[in-house]
This record gives sequence, C-alpha cells and structure tokens, in this order.
Amino acid sequence: MPRFTNDLINSSSPYLLQHAHNPVNWVEWSEAAFDKAKKENKLILISVGYSACHWCHVMERESFENEEVAALMNQHLICIKVDREERPDVDQIYMNAVQLMTQQGGWPLNCFALPDGRPIFGGTYFKKEQWMDIIEQLWNTYKKDKKRVLDYAKQLTDGVINSELVEAIDPIQEFDPIRIKEMVQKWKRNFDFDEGGNNRAPKFPMPNNYEFLLRYGVQNNDQTVIKHAHKTIRKMALGGIYDQLGGGFSRYSVDTLWKVPHFEKMLYDNGQLLSVYAKAYQQSGDKLYKDTIDQTIDWLLREMRHLDHGFYSALDADSEGVEGKFYTWTKDELIELCGDDYEWFSEFYNVNPIGYWEEGVYILLRSHTKEEWCEIKNIELDVFIKQLEKVHQKLNSIRNKRIRPGLDNKQLTAWNAMALKGLIDAGLALQNPLYIQEAKNTANWILKHQLNTETGQLFRTRKDGVSKISGFLEDYANVIDAFISLYEATFEDVWIKKASELMKFSIENFFDENSKMFFFTDKDTELITRKLEVNDNVIPASNSIMARNLLSLSKLYHSEDYKDMAQQMLSNLYEQLSTYGSGYSNWGMLALSFTNPFFEVAITGEDAKEKRFELGNSYIPNAIFAGGKEITIPFLQDKSFTKESTFYVCEDFSCQAPTQSVLEALVKLKNVK
Repeated sequence: MPRFTNDLINSSSPYLLQHAHNPVNWVEWSEAAFDKAKKENKLILISVGYSACHWCHVMERESFENEEVAALMNQHLICIKVDREERPDVDQIYMNAVQLMTQQGGWPLNCFALPDGRPIFGGTYFKKEQWMDIIEQLWNTYKKDKKRVLDYAKQLTDGVINSELVEAIDPIQEFDPIRIKEMVQKWKRNFDFDEGGNNRAPKFPMPNNYEFLLRYGVQNNDQTVIKHAHKTIRKMALGGIYDQLGGGFSRYSVDTLWKVPHFEKMLYDNGQLLSVYAKAYQQSGDKLYKDTIDQTIDWLLREMRHLDHGFYSALDADSEGVEGKFYTWTKDELIELCGDDYEWFSEFYNVNPIGYWEEGVYILLRSHTKEEWCEIKNIELDVFIKQLEKVHQKLNSIRNKRIRPGLDNKQLTAWNAMALKGLIDAGLALQNPLYIQEAKNTANWILKHQLNTETGQLFRTRKDGVSKISGFLEDYANVIDAFISLYEATFEDVWIKKASELMKFSIENFFDENSKMFFFTDKDTELITRKLEVNDNVIPASNSIMARNLLSLSKLYHSEDYKDMAQQMLSNLYEQLSTYGSGYSNWGMLALSFTNPFFEVAITGEDAKEKRFELGNSYIPNAIFAGGKEITIPFLQDKSFTKESTFYVCEDFSCQAPTQSVLEALVKLKNVK
C-alpha cells in the first residue's frame, strides 16, 4: 500500500493521478484551493505538466516524492497540480508570467502566486536544493516584506494582462501579396536545405509550416520552397523521429538529423501530420508518403483508439524509467531475432554508426525508401516488401512483450478533431473510404459525448465515461474546422450545420468586440485575465483556425459578415506576418486565400459524393467544396440538380460554365496532375 495519498486520487487526469501518492498535499485547480490559501495565509504553487513530459517525471522523482521537500512545500504552500492538456487556459496565463520573468518557458511549469492567483515568481525544472531554497526565500520575503511582494505581483499581473494584446485596425481591403513573399524570403534564411526543417536543434515537426510552404510554393511556382517542403517531409518519414516498426511520429528530434527523438507520441502531432502527408502525396504521388500515412493510421487505430471511437492523448517517452527503451534495440538482439535477414535489415535500417545512439543501443532509421533500396540492390520490390513485413512482424511481436510506455488515456476534443481531419485528408488523398468512415466515427463520438445538446457547449475532455471541463476556443476552432472538412468530403448536411451552430456559439461566448478577435476562454472565465492566442505554433493559433473557418463558412453560407470578420482578423496581424513566418503560417494560408485565386466548387447530381471523392487525389489547396443531390446550403441555391453530376467552378461566386467532366473541372481549377 502507498504510504501517502493526496486529493489527486479523485482526479480523472492520468497526469494528476501520477502524483496522487506523492507526500506533497497536492490539490486540483479549484476555487476551494484559493479559499484555503486565503484562510491559511499561504502562497500558492501552480505546477503544470502533462503525462508524457520527461522532465516533469524527473522533478517528481527528485523533489515531489521526497518527504523533506514535501514537508517544506506543505508548510508554506497550497500546492495545485494542473494537467496542461486539460487546462490550457491556466497554463497559458502562468506560462506568460514565467516568460515575462525569465524570457523562457517549458514544462514542468512551476509558478508561485498570491492567494488571489496573481503570480510572483516562477520557472520550469528546478533541482531539489534549488527548489527548497526558492520556497524558503519566497516565504521569508512574503512574511517580512509583503508590500514589496504585492507591488511586484501587481506589476507582473499587469504585464500578463497587457501582453499579447491585439489592436483592431481599419480592415485592409486589398492584401498586398508582397508581404507573403517577404515572409517566405526571410524564412528561407532559416531553412536546413540538407535535412529539412529549420537549421537548428532540437527539431520539432511543425505540420502547419509544411502545409503552408507546400501551398505557397505550388501557387507561386517557387521550386526552392516546394523542394524544401518535400525534403522536410521525406526526411522526417525516414528518420528516427518516425517509428519505423510501429508507425507514428515522436514529439521532436534532439538533433538536426531527425535521428534521436524525444520518444513521446502525441495525438495532435500525428493527426496534423496525416494531413500534411496526404497533401504532399496529392501533390507528388510519392509512395513513401502513402506508406507513412497507412502505417501511422494503423498505429492510431491499434494503440490510440478507445472502443467508443475517441482517440487517447499520448504515449509516454519512458518505460521502466528509461527513455526510448520500448523502441530501441541492441545489435545482439537484432542478430538473434533477424537471423539470416540481419545483414540486409541492418543495412536498410542503419544498425551501424549512423543509427547508433548510446550505451550499445540503436535507433532504426533509413537512408532510402523501399523503391530506392530495391533499385540500388537490383531486387524485386514485391519480394523485398514481403521480406520486410516478415521481419517487422517478428520484431513487433517481441517489442509488444516489453513493458509499454505509459498511456495518457484521456480524450481531448480539440486533438480528436485534428485526428479526424487527418483521417479525412488521408482518405481523400489515398482514395480509401475506410479512412473517411473512421473520421465519421470520431465525429460522431464528439456529437455523442462532447457536445451538450441543450446548451450547444463543447466539453474539453473525457475519461472513464465522464466528459467535463468547458471547452476552450481551441476545441471549438478545431471541431468546426474538422466538421467543415467532413462535409466537404461527404456532402452530408449534418456536419456543415453543426459547424455553423458551433460558430454562432463561439461568436456569442468568445468574441471580443474591442480587438475583433476571439478570447481563448469563454465569457464566464474566472481567471485573472482572458488571453488571445494569435501565434501559430506546433498547433496553429485558435484565432487563425477560427479566421479560416469564418472564410469557409462565408463561402458556403453567402455570409458577408463572416468574410468581414475573417478579413478584419487578418488585417490586425498582416503587417506582422513577415517578421516570423513559422509563427504565422496558418495566417499565411488565410492570406493566400485572399491574395491568390480561391475557388468555390459545387458538385450536383446522383453521384456527386463519388465525384467529389474522385477529385480527392488531386492537390487543390485553394478551394472549398459543396454539393449533393439537393439544395442544403445557400451556395447551392442557384445550381441545377439533375441525375448526371455537374461541376460548377466559381470564384467570388462568379461561376464558369458547368461541366460534367472531372478532367475539365480540374482544368478549370488549374490543377491537372
């Protein structure tokens, strides 16, 4: 039996449950925690992390499991543990405070605050001795010089409130495309032309970056950018950051070669990367991309799917307390298991100095695709694929007997929306209707479990059959985006109607009339301030997703108001885009929709859905699709509905002559493959 049990034992978060038997008297974020701090005149510690966070585990082992440290914490602090994936709103505010204090951030995030929640000091990972010193010093200062602490708290809180503000400007009527060109030209200075991505380590997959660069390159005939996008996408799929045996991408690579990953696997990375590889496959037809998509989806459905069709959040980097132990191999293991196949297998997967990691352990990675390998070795592709599958099965059967990395089995609405959109894009690109069906299964999971039909509100998280926490803008933005995409792929009216309803709810509860942007939290938030999320990161900013959603809905519903809102939001940030391309890539795609041709495509007739599916293997990033057998939305009102399918290619609602030919429709879209 554990010696200690704290209030986190009642939590549904896997991350919080990991700390339930710490000697620290952890509590969850709640009003009661702040009331207790006020009553006992204690400072508050807000400690934020997530289940797959390596350094979170390290600090727990060194400090939070230590009774001496815990006694000090319990004496002077009310200690609140926060799962950043459940409560990104809390993380956002206190990360902002720590970044203002230290000019850096990360997880674990440890921020000390007054009993009313105003921050006074913080940082990320601290060693045990340093951690204890900080607690003592803070408490002594608070006790002896309270006015100084209160003055600093006011100054810092004002900084948090006033940072990252957006000012509404007069909307730009015609966006100058030179700004987008300047953005890309400046960005090129940071390209790693040999290995892809940016020219520094660590390297994080940035799916939206690659999607933007591919689209920009194609629409502007910039071969340098197109080659760089494909170089990045290819190198990631061949590298150690990709699980060559089981499928799926790790969180990031610690080096510039995509070789040594931080082995945690996140749903949001893999969902978005499905979309990137699907679009890259549409544009190039590269078989490597198809294989990567298929294997990653196999992994998602096998290891990350609940029986209710929602996806889990993450797999830990560690097993048995060792990072990457589940995924890596010694040479002796591979010699024994591969037998006669070891010689070619070790060469194909670089069981040599290229793939060597540390302490006799190798990471499997490739220098060539299967097709390139067979051409070099002058062997039949079909024969090699069968050999490879046989060895994969053998190694995976052994690997599956190992102690598995921890699974964060909570289900997050926004991340599930990213995964279902990735499945839609994969299904269209690979012409695989099963992937579209799996996307619909997850979309129905959202409708059944994560949408409160009485209030129209989304829940953020679900675990053990319980959905809870009011959704954030990130949840609404990604669900709307996914539902629009699902409508475009299936022409099923339910999805566009739900997207429209959720947009109306979002405007009512999240929109800020002053900035003309959306707050991250709804109007009922009780935090010290409401923040705007505008910078695109590993996950695009919720505001940039919402702006693109508004433009899409404006096309389908003939809504000038929605178009004006999207135009205003982009106007607010347009002059900033060229300063940091990687941080505005999703805004960049919105800008391309305003500065380059953008088409509205209607497909009517008995087999409209099938014709739409057929178009799915073509790269058409600058269009939105609607259709079916009858009028369901305003965009379809003036179209002819006959038995034979008809394509209408329109731009700003001015339509070219209709056609019954898929090829002619593609010619009109200037996207013949």
